[in-house]
Amino acid sequence: MPHDQPVVEVEATDGHRFELIHVRADRPRQAWLFFPGMGMTARQYIDFARVLADEESEVFIHEWRGLGSSSLRAGRDCDWGYRELLEHDLLAVLDQVLETSNASTLYLAGHSLGSQFACMLTGLRPDPISGLVLIAGGAPRWQSFPSLKGLPLYLGFWAMPAIARVVGHYPGRQLGFAGREARRVMADWSRSGRTGRYAFPDVDHDLEAAMAELDVPVLGLRMEADWFVPEASLDWLMGKLGDGRKTTEIVTSSAMGIEADHYSWMKSPDVTVDAIRRWRDSCSKE
Repeated sequence: MPHDQPVVEVEATDGHRFELIHVRADRPRQAWLFFPGMGMTARQYIDFARVLADEESEVFIHEWRGLGSSSLRAGRDCDWGYRELLEHDLLAVLDQVLETSNASTLYLAGHSLGSQFACMLTGLRPDPISGLVLIAGGAPRWQSFPSLKGLPLYLGFWAMPAIARVVGHYPGRQLGFAGREARRVMADWSRSGRTGRYAFPDVDHDLEAAMAELDVPVLGLRMEADWFVPEASLDWLMGKLGDGRKTTEIVTSSAMGIEADHYSWMKSPDVTVDAIRRWRDSCSKE
């Protein structure tokens, strides 16, 4: 589906090409780099970005490899994992945003899986980043879920990579979870869910140690009716993030006017954006 927003073209170090959607501001003092959830395209977050953007805040929305404007599609002959997403795509995106934006302050934000990558990227490149916002995000560690959900999830962490190996990619649209995902992405995601750690065979960096050394403010926004991310899941992820100031807030269904679940905040983003702006303003006063 087309959109009417300007874009910023990016080419990763391995030749992968894609576009950032850029929601501009007249006189940006802050820039936001936003990472979608698994299987979600950049254009699905335009409404949220428009609310977040104002005369002093511009937003860049990332596009995951294999989706939307990406030049690649997952298949038996086209595979990638967290290494490519993090070390090729996201490092290139961060450099491009720093080059494109004139804002003096950069925040990273993400939804669901995107919040996890925001944490990992900040661990690798903390210097230009002034804060992190995790929206309906947490670690997929199976022990963080109630047993009636955690045990099936643990089995799924073995089954989903196996399905992806047989098919050649993970057919998320057909199975009702995520999108068309690469085999190694599902293997890496499932590994983090089984172990509770961000440690992957082909990623050279010690991501756990890097995140533990962070000293940036973090806002964790949990949706009241979000069974995808229980409180313990968010706590586990935020607990990895060093000694910076950590703030958690629950976005309630009564405040939103609709059930505050894993995705509905995207349709009614005002309450979420209000919480982000309050946190941002409190950070700027410190």
